[in-house]
Parts: sequence; C-alpha cells; structure tokens
Amino acid sequence: MPAIRNIAVGLPVKEGHVLALFGTDSSRGLDFLRAIGGGIEFGERADEALHREFMEELGVTLETATLLGVRDNIFTYEGVPGHEIAHIYALTSSALDAVPLDAELHVLDEGSPVRWVPIAEVREGTRLLFPDGATELLLALDAG
Repeated sequence: MPAIRNIAVGLPVKEGHVLALFGTDSSRGLDFLRAIGGGIEFGERADEALHREFMEELGVTLETATLLGVRDNIFTYEGVPGHEIAHIYALTSSALDAVPLDAELHVLDEGSPVRWVPIAEVREGTRLLFPDGATELLLALDAG
C-alpha cells in the first residue's frame, strides 16, 4: 500500500510576490507552482524540516517560520497517485529578501527553477499553486 508523506513547505512573500518552484506534469500538460520544501524525516519537527529543506534546496537560512495550516494533498503527478499531509508556513529570510524579483534560482539538488511570482496571478487563477490548500493560505496571508 502506498504511504502518506508528511511534508513542510514555505511561502516566502515579498512586495506582492511569492517565491515558488516551477513544475510541469507532462502526463496532463499542466504547468504549475509548488511551495518550496520537502519531506519531514523521522524524529524531526515540521518547522525543523522546513529550515533544513530551505538550506538544502536554496542554501538559505530562515529567520522565522509561522504555521499557517495543515492540509491534505491528494493528487496525481505524472500519472502516479500521491497523498501528502502538508504543513504550510509563512516565513521570513533576509537571504531571500535580498533576491531580486526578476531573479531565477534553481533547487540545488535537482535543478528545478524557482522564481518570484505575482500573488495576483495565483489569486486570478492564472497560476496553480500546490499543495492543495496553499493558495487559500497564501491569499489570507497576503490580505493580512
């Protein structure tokens, strides 16, 4: 039986933009955004995983991480079903604040592009943001 994966992801926000990973599901012809982060290891708290993942994926430290919510993410990616419990965080990082809005970063361990995206594109549905529930939490964060 497939396993449920616990993940911790963050939504860095700067000047009306969110920093997100750009992905593609070629089986559906779908381009999407994904919140940055990854799996929670055994014995690790979700906030610790978030800090570790941002260091591993972008080489940056986080100053703060505030839990926005926990959401079930049941999905299909490249034709394979998946299920995650996503701990979604607001965060601050002076290292990310220093990244220009027109910059393109790459995930260090696998190369996926990461860019600042106008939150308005997520609000208008022009860009899909995963995991499920991240969009509503981002829009509530942006409104606050």
